[in-house]
Parts: sequence; structure tokens; C-alpha cells
Amino acid sequence: MIVAENLVKEFRVYERRPGLLGSLGTLLSREHRIVRAVSGVSFEIPAGVKAAYIGANGAGKSTTVKMLTGVMSPTSGRGLVAGLEPYRERRRNAANIGVVFGQRSQLWWDLPVADSFRILRRIYDIPDTVYHRNMELYRRLLDLDALGTTPVRQLSLGQRMRAEVAASLLHDPAVVFLDEPTVGLDLVLKEAVRALVNHVNAELGTTVMLTSHDIGDITAICDQVLVVNRGEVVHQGGMHELLRTADTRAVVFEHQDGPGTAEAVALVESSLPGVTARAADGGRIRVDYPVGRWSARQVMGFLLEHFDLVDCVAPEPDLETVLRRIYTGRPAAEGVPV
Repeated sequence: MIVAENLVKEFRVYERRPGLLGSLGTLLSREHRIVRAVSGVSFEIPAGVKAAYIGANGAGKSTTVKMLTGVMSPTSGRGLVAGLEPYRERRRNAANIGVVFGQRSQLWWDLPVADSFRILRRIYDIPDTVYHRNMELYRRLLDLDALGTTPVRQLSLGQRMRAEVAASLLHDPAVVFLDEPTVGLDLVLKEAVRALVNHVNAELGTTVMLTSHDIGDITAICDQVLVVNRGEVVHQGGMHELLRTADTRAVVFEHQDGPGTAEAVALVESSLPGVTARAADGGRIRVDYPVGRWSARQVMGFLLEHFDLVDCVAPEPDLETVLRRIYTGRPAAEGVPV
């Protein structure tokens, strides 16, 4: 459904010389440098998949999405969305996709949201049954009626974003691109947007490509993850596969009698080199250990030997920690013992 074949995007950035004379000289002779925002990105997202496309700021996420939605043309390489090259067949591509860019609205600035939806209905030639079905769904999940007749320009960021998400899905697109779709929303509305995206995917088979810094969006919506770093895709696969690349794991335990929390922390750290321990909620202690040095079996064996355990769990690796490791350039763990 979405294919990127060695996509490259370069920008020409003109240098500005300092001072008045420098500025005058720039008018006569302009020097520039080439900045590569996307460097040979290749991936494939099958139809019906919900994929997160994530990376640090400046990693090339938004530039890639803009090429796949037809806003930009690649310097080289090729992108396909539902069999179309979006930057060559923009009109046909636009009919197949929905897009949310947090910084770029698809709504009419001086009109109420309801009027924008009526215009979009005509633009996309949406059948009456589809339009009324979707509007009922949006009223129920996103409380769009609460926006009333307020012009879009007077809405808060959160109010506008929930209208943007609804507008992107109004015509039942085959593919939807969501760039930070829950920015500005409170917890309840975030859950509503996530529920809406999951609903259209389950009911209509809509393919979803999500870019977000909100870990909650990623884990609640997506079943596949593509991680881009410095313009290149460095991981593609399921969420579980990504989490298994964590170079640290954790064990959380609760004990009774014996040493207090401070003494227990000190005992763990002094006995297991490279391990860190700290107090956690509810009187528990969290132990983080490097997977290349210790296994879960070894850590738990030590805890059973030295503490009278009431409870002991090994939580899944934390997605935020895994991504931080990728962004800072630390190598992935290999041969993880269990």
C-alpha cells in the first residue's frame, strides 16, 4: 500500500554572510550548501497495517511524509501510495488519502467546522450514507457538536486538532497519514482519537502511517514500527521486536522483613556490578540490569536468595528507553540471555 524505494530529499541552503557588507555581498554572489534531510529511505507498509514512523527531531519524518502525500517531490528514488506516485498524480492521490499536519490546516479558517465538513463533502463527492455515518461517529467519539459555530481560527489547538482528524477520515480514505494527531488534546480526547483511528482500521481496513512523539499514541494505535535516524530507517518490524533490542531490562520486587529499602538497594548494586536499583511505587524496588552482562534468571536468583519476596515481576522493556538508545547512537543488544 505504501512503498518507499531509496527516497532521497536534499535542500539547497544559502549561506548568509555576517554584517552589512556581507549582506550586500550576498546579493551579488550567493554561496550555498546541500543538506540531505532524507537519505535513501526504503520501506513497505502493507494494506491495513497501522505503522508508526518515529524518530528524533530532524530525523526526516515529516519530509518523508510530505513526499508520500505529494506535497514535495523527492530528489531521487520513488514513493508509491496505493500504486500511485503521489507527487506526479496529486489529484488522484489526494482522493485516496487523508492527512493531518499539526502545523497545516485543511479546514477553512473563517468558517465553522461544520461548514468546512460540508465543503469537503462536495469536494470528495462523499455519498450521503457515508457522510452521515461518519458524522454520527465523530459526534459520539469527538463531541464535534460542542464546537458550535465558532470559526476555526478562534478554536483552541485541541479543538482544532480533533476536527482535523475527523476531516482527514471523512471520505473513507484508503490511507491516512497522521502527523502528531493528538497534540493539544487532554487525556480523554486523546483516547477518543486513538479509538477512532483503530475503529476505521478495523471496520474499513484503512492503512495508517503515524508520526508522533507521544509514546501513548504509538503503543495504543500501531502494530508496526519504523524508526528513522539521521534520515535513514534503522528498524522496521513489530513493536515486540523493537522492544527486544533494549540493552537494559528490569525486575521489580517487593520484600518483607530483612533490610530496609536503602540497605536493599545498596546490597543489590554492590553484589551485581553494572546493575542499578532504586525505590519504586508502593514500597517496591526496581532493578535495571544490562542484558549483555546479566540474565533475568541470574538477577531473580540473587533476589530469591537474599530477600523474602512478596512479589516479583519483569516488566516489558520501556519503548521510550529503547528509542533514546537508538537516538543517542548506542548499539543494540545482541544475544539477549533469558
